[in-house]
Amino acid sequence: MLELHHSDPFDRLLVAQALVEPLKLVTVDEVLAKYSDVVLLV
Repeated sequence: MLELHHSDPFDRLLVAQALVEPLKLVTVDEVLAKYSDVVLLV
């Protein structure tokens, strides 16, 4: 279960998908970067 860093359920879904699959999530949202190293902040 993901911690509640971000309140947008769709963004949390993207993070969960990136964690399950071998993916990187590229975003400008600094809050999403708190979840994991699979989230790349640009």
